[in-house]
Amino acid sequence: MKRIIASAALIIAGICTHQTFAQATPQIKAHQVNQKARIREGVKSGELNKNEAERLRMEQARIQAEKKASKADGVVTPSEHHEIRKDQKKASKDIYNQKHDAQVKP
Repeated sequence: MKRIIASAALIIAGICTHQTFAQATPQIKAHQVNQKARIREGVKSGELNKNEAERLRMEQARIQAEKKASKADGVVTPSEHHEIRKDQKKASKDIYNQKHDAQVKP
């Protein structure tokens, strides 16, 4: 009887974990929102020109597509989550570098 209860508990824990990974992207979403705002602010302040902004927006779109593909099967695995976060960190550095390059503001 104890084995059945223990097995059921493990199955329930596995299902809950499965569902958690499927919906465990609020941190990723928050980073996307923040990065899009940084790009908008860079354009507004003149730190980013239209070409730079477009390249950065395309990078954000690729990350969004990667996130969507990861969620397509209902589960964002830890490795998929790590890969998305790695791409977001690179995008963040790209935004910083483009906003602080030696380009002269018009």
